[in-house]
Amino acid sequence: MQWDIVIGLEIHVQLATRTKIFSGSSTAYGAEPNTQANAVDLAMPGTLPVPNENAFRYAVMFGLAVNAEIGRRSMFERKNYFYPDLPKGYQTTQLEQPIVGPGYVDVDLANRETKRVRIHHAHLEEDAGKSLHEDYHGMSGIDLNRAGTPLIEVVTEPDMNSAEEAVAFARKLHSIVTSLGICDGDMSQGSMRFDVNISLKPKGSDELGTRTETKNLNSFRFMEQAIAHEVERQMDILEDGGRIIQETRLYNGDRDESRSMRTKEEANDYRYFPCPDLLPVVIDDDFIEDARSRLPELPDARKARFKEQYGLNDYDAGLLSGDAKLAAFFEEAAAHGKDAKLAANWIQGEFSARLKAEEKSVAESPITGAQLGDLVVRIADNTVSSAGAKKVFEALWTGENDNVDAIIDAKGLKQVSDTGALEAMVDEVLAGMPDQVAQYQNEEDPKKRKKMLGGFMGPLMKASKGQGNPKLFNEILVKKLGG
Repeated sequence: MQWDIVIGLEIHVQLATRTKIFSGSSTAYGAEPNTQANAVDLAMPGTLPVPNENAFRYAVMFGLAVNAEIGRRSMFERKNYFYPDLPKGYQTTQLEQPIVGPGYVDVDLANRETKRVRIHHAHLEEDAGKSLHEDYHGMSGIDLNRAGTPLIEVVTEPDMNSAEEAVAFARKLHSIVTSLGICDGDMSQGSMRFDVNISLKPKGSDELGTRTETKNLNSFRFMEQAIAHEVERQMDILEDGGRIIQETRLYNGDRDESRSMRTKEEANDYRYFPCPDLLPVVIDDDFIEDARSRLPELPDARKARFKEQYGLNDYDAGLLSGDAKLAAFFEEAAAHGKDAKLAANWIQGEFSARLKAEEKSVAESPITGAQLGDLVVRIADNTVSSAGAKKVFEALWTGENDNVDAIIDAKGLKQVSDTGALEAMVDEVLAGMPDQVAQYQNEEDPKKRKKMLGGFMGPLMKASKGQGNPKLFNEILVKKLGG
């Protein structure tokens, strides 16, 4: 049979507030276990939660950025369940009246089409703690530092129909929240986590199939793999005459396997009821307009500006504008390098390849945008060749020296562009290659003659110790060979 894939996402976005959503405990990452959870986070008797105003401001900023309705009146409920890392025995969240209502995000796909993904709502809630299994034999440790950390949970409509669309949407959302500055986007630290709801239905059918939820995916790569894995699993079951059970599953990306976690709960399983310790929160026009005034340039606007200001094509502008930190790095490099296209090529090539190889973020790069811009200047003015520029880049990256010109001088990488010196080298090389010269001059096909020029470039670059200007060498060759 042929199947339609139906995908919806639930995305937990950790808000970049300094303190927790209902207490003054720090949200800083990396502290010793259980050093950042106070009596409020643990729901000790006699404590009362106090809402964090900045969490509401960030939620409203997000809603404005995704074209959503803002909930003028929102309220908190208690979601009751028992788990070791949930010290209260309930999670304070929003159900009936969330802070952000329906909205949408437009996503550019690889086939140059645009997909609109509707957002059902986004609500504020507190995070749970963390169970630690690796360092304990037969036991689990509990770290409650994360308990009470503010989240917005973004719930989409089931509008995506492939792993490509789901990952493209997730990347776009990551770009939006990091551009807003409401989330650092570091998925290795749990700042964004994805739950993927997947179902299959016969192609063209209007009736949705039974869905499963794969929880806590913390990378775009694992999301793509988990979707492919679950689609194949469901397809095998359905085509063998079986039926899909509505359940929550966990995916192991290292082994590319999933397992059932529990059968899927419904809302009434959690016995939601209004939180008696928190009054409804009413947001007025002034608060919304204040949040609107804080909105920075968003990815779509930045992409359009990059195309207009720097003359980049749609592809380059899209890649460089999607990540706020990469966009800032590019603009710094373009400002110093005075050649935006060349700076873009180096960032998407050598720079991005090195980041990926060493699993570094842009923020962790040992090279600044200004340094790359300085290197771009020396490439553009023919001070260094492409090969020489890579050696300069390597020296910058490893911290050998932080000055482009000093590296060029110290390593003797300055490109020879003196036409007199280059002509002498060409004369010497041609004199030692009479057969190749004759073969070139007897060839009548222009395309073949152009290809044959490459046979002279190797000896010329060797004669110049790699420092001859290839473009000038080529011009002199054509002139002297009569091409």
